[in-house]
Amino acid sequence: MGATKTEHFTDKQNAIATLAKALGHPARVAIIEYLMKVDACICGDIVNELPLAQPTVSQHLKELKNAGLIKGSIEGNAICYCIDENALSILQSYFATISDNLERKKINCC
Repeated sequence: MGATKTEHFTDKQNAIATLAKALGHPARVAIIEYLMKVDACICGDIVNELPLAQPTVSQHLKELKNAGLIKGSIEGNAICYCIDENALSILQSYFATISDNLERKKINCC
């Protein structure tokens, strides 16, 4: 099944896949963790926190923003980023549902 077959899946399945794909790189996970740690919008500090060049960090920020995991607002010459709590709520709900189903069914596999 090719990547172009997304129309065969629900909107919710596609949304979860988009969020999961955006979290599929350790640099992006590190960015999310840093934004949660500082609990504020950050403009330039992210580059100082990662062992990556500024253009690479910018690309990762773009991927996170396109997936809806972070928000960005322009303040002067900088773009300030923070966590999009709606996206995290979607992920939390998704994984809570999986966990609840597994607990309820007590699945014994393999």
